[in-house]
Amino acid sequence: MNAIRPDRDTRDSQLTEAELQRHLNATWGSPRRFWGALTNVDHKVIGRRYIVTAFVFLALGGILSLAMRLQLSQPEARFIGPDRYNQIFTMHGTNMMFLFAVPVMEAMAVYLVPLMVGTRNIAFPRLNAFSYWMFLAGGILLWVAFAIDTGPDVGWFAYVPLAGPQYGTGKRADIWAQMITFTEISALAVSLELVVTIFKQRAPGMSLDRIPLFVWSMLVTSFLVILAMPAIMIASTSLILDRLVGTHFFNPAEGGDVLLWQHLFWFFGHPEVYIIFLPAVGMVSTIVATFTQRPVFGYLAMVMALIATGVLAFGLWVHHMFVAGLPRLGASFFTASSMAIALPAGLQIFCWLATIWWGRPIFKTPFLFVLGFIFTFVIGGMTGVMVASVPFDTQVHDTYFVVAHFHYVLVGGALFPLLGAIYYWFPKFTGRMMSERVGKWVFGLIVVGFNLTFFPMHILGLRGMPRRIYTYQPEMPWGGLNMFISLSALILTAGFLLFFIDVVRSARHGRPAGANPWRASTLEWATPSPPPCYNFQRIPVVGDSTPLWTDGEVLTVASGLRVDRRELLVTGVVDASPEARESSPGHSVWPFWTAIATTIVLIWSIFTPWAVVWGSIPIAIALIGWFWPKGEPEDES
Repeated sequence: MNAIRPDRDTRDSQLTEAELQRHLNATWGSPRRFWGALTNVDHKVIGRRYIVTAFVFLALGGILSLAMRLQLSQPEARFIGPDRYNQIFTMHGTNMMFLFAVPVMEAMAVYLVPLMVGTRNIAFPRLNAFSYWMFLAGGILLWVAFAIDTGPDVGWFAYVPLAGPQYGTGKRADIWAQMITFTEISALAVSLELVVTIFKQRAPGMSLDRIPLFVWSMLVTSFLVILAMPAIMIASTSLILDRLVGTHFFNPAEGGDVLLWQHLFWFFGHPEVYIIFLPAVGMVSTIVATFTQRPVFGYLAMVMALIATGVLAFGLWVHHMFVAGLPRLGASFFTASSMAIALPAGLQIFCWLATIWWGRPIFKTPFLFVLGFIFTFVIGGMTGVMVASVPFDTQVHDTYFVVAHFHYVLVGGALFPLLGAIYYWFPKFTGRMMSERVGKWVFGLIVVGFNLTFFPMHILGLRGMPRRIYTYQPEMPWGGLNMFISLSALILTAGFLLFFIDVVRSARHGRPAGANPWRASTLEWATPSPPPCYNFQRIPVVGDSTPLWTDGEVLTVASGLRVDRRELLVTGVVDASPEARESSPGHSVWPFWTAIATTIVLIWSIFTPWAVVWGSIPIAIALIGWFWPKGEPEDES
């Protein structure tokens, strides 16, 4: 990095392209070595860390699923005992939902959204760094507990009273509850950053009707996180208070209510499905547009469908409680809501199919994963409508039919688009292409392996096999299908193993990509691949929803930002007209120390409530260091 020191109040409009590049590298450059890694606040660095860490947790969760399939492959198997199986079952669900599915979607947005809206960094970059350290600490806590045989064993949903003080002895349920706190702090922080970035840092001219659909999907998702995740934080905090302080939120003998837990958990839990799904919708829209070389049909309808899905998601939580003994009138309302949310999903699928029909599809690996997504998600949506019916759900609620439905919705509906997105944006992340030939093998193994693994679970459920069991009797008619499912899971595993090998190989030896290898239309491809530390040498001006198709490689740009300090352009919420210049915080180690102090308090509080009192001291010190003025006062704009 060039050590040039820009003169005070140097503007980008005063410099040649070469001079501007040197100045921006000096101002926005990332620190190096280990200490620099702890202080970095570049959204691209944090986003890459998030993505890599989340995929590590995906691999660990996949290993746990193979262990469960080994145990269930034959009746009365003795590979895993009941206690360890309960831990593995809980760890698998908790890991996949809280440490992979939600974080990886937000991670993609952390990296891509600032590039797609044409700004130089995410809003609140230090908060962004803090969110990653909290996410990492929560994951380490969970897996260290599992390694020392103290992993949670109450299911990823932690129903009381089994998770309460009467039955959930030891610290296993406490570790689960505190891990929730780690991940929700992280998710809420990222959502706040994304909302502000999308509303106030868009490139001039990028009005609301020109925002990329992936950005729209992340905006709706961020509001879902902000509105839904406080419910699970309240639930987990109440559970810890019941267990450690002696409150009785969920104790019916003292005026509490066990169903209160289910209401709080599923008020978060069903919107979480769409927190995972809606980013995938944005990914699919982006990939479909690029590989048909035309804008997605029905842009306004797609945006309205995203917003409608976000609103309806909050009216579905009792969908998970039809067998809990609630009034039938209320159940009928939630049946209607559960069926109504299929309408915007169907509208989105229609728009994608119309785009493909009128375009010229290019059948590269990202697009193949989109086709696999449409096929599997339609199956998951159809079974979702089935379990929305109270009479049918009453029969299959606690069977493997629901396990099959759940995985078709989340794996088919979110993981397939995510894999397509990794192949699509990998050149942007690394500057290199993944192998197209290997990618097609990955697609075939994963799609075939997934359907062979999970579709037979529908049949198991209809034959009455309960979920959440660790073994079954030989006389039950489930042994043959379970062995078939376990063998099919090996095909799925081979696909993911080949995917990870391709990622590692391509990152080092892949073919150089160039700036825009897919001939895409959105702004992230207007920068080199991978992007420089400052993202854009000059801030682009947007005059269309597909600026790279409309204006080609030469974009209109805005000027006037200073280069002697980190400065961003603030624009209007509706029309993205320029409003002000705003400083962006630089690299700092204080988010890391604040995360360390918060981690100590949360883990300490598992053992004594006094940790909250004494632990507030190091947190206060870290926050003072974080916010203490260190530079010159901001200039008047």
